[in-house]
Amino acid sequence: MHSPLPMDDGMFQHWQEMLEERIGITIPAERRSFLVTSLDQRMSEVGCHSYGEYMRLLEDGPHGAVEWELLVDHLTVHETRFYRDSAALQLLEDQFFRFIGRGDESRTNIDVWSVGCATGEEPYSLAIALDDYLLNHELENYFSVTATDISRASLATARQGIYHRNRLRNLPVKLLRRYFLPYDLDHYRLSRTIRDRVCFTLMNLVDVGDASLGKMDIIFCQNVLIYFKRERRAEIANSLVEHLRPGGLLILGAGELVKWRHERLVQIPNEDVVAFRRLPDEERAA
Repeated sequence: MHSPLPMDDGMFQHWQEMLEERIGITIPAERRSFLVTSLDQRMSEVGCHSYGEYMRLLEDGPHGAVEWELLVDHLTVHETRFYRDSAALQLLEDQFFRFIGRGDESRTNIDVWSVGCATGEEPYSLAIALDDYLLNHELENYFSVTATDISRASLATARQGIYHRNRLRNLPVKLLRRYFLPYDLDHYRLSRTIRDRVCFTLMNLVDVGDASLGKMDIIFCQNVLIYFKRERRAEIANSLVEHLRPGGLLILGAGELVKWRHERLVQIPNEDVVAFRRLPDEERAA
């Protein structure tokens, strides 16, 4: 059996610093084996026989830029599925959806942002949940979902909207029938109705402060901040707040940003979901 090359402390620190500087990703000491395994896989695929040789490849102009993207896939992409976080979707219905169509003109158009969308299951789930609510309540509000990720390959997969049936195992049967069509024996394709509502865009969260996105009603940022250092996580969350409309909701992953607070947010009491509502501009949290 093939064994990965050993990585001494100096080399590990060098990789830590390079990943932090180039893409903001933090690899703690307890995940050294994960880094070694990921690097070994890519090195084997491209024919590199040492860490130094692979580093030189990563610095090789356009070819190196492409390799960076492939390496990022190995370091960040994890399997997900539709309706993975049912508690968060229920909170959205209780705290946002049920207020749609009650005379608030600012909600005529509803804008949602899925941060770190990977292969699209999360933003499509948000679009399905919102579309299903509007249909069931005979509401005609327009909505759109912006989905961003650092992985170009993941975004390409997401745009196709084709998923293995295992990714749909949490989806209620009525939603499967309404929004999916069989593609082959093991895959389904999402309906054009939902695919047209989701726009996928390449973005590194390190650059979120410079993002040209407009104001959002809902920002979903789960299982993304874990890749960054604690202080960087707070910086990213603070930037997300600037993209949130008054009354809008920010959903974060449990345990990703402990004891974080923002003067323009109030936390929504919930045992299962970390959620905040943005206050009106003239108000500040106590």
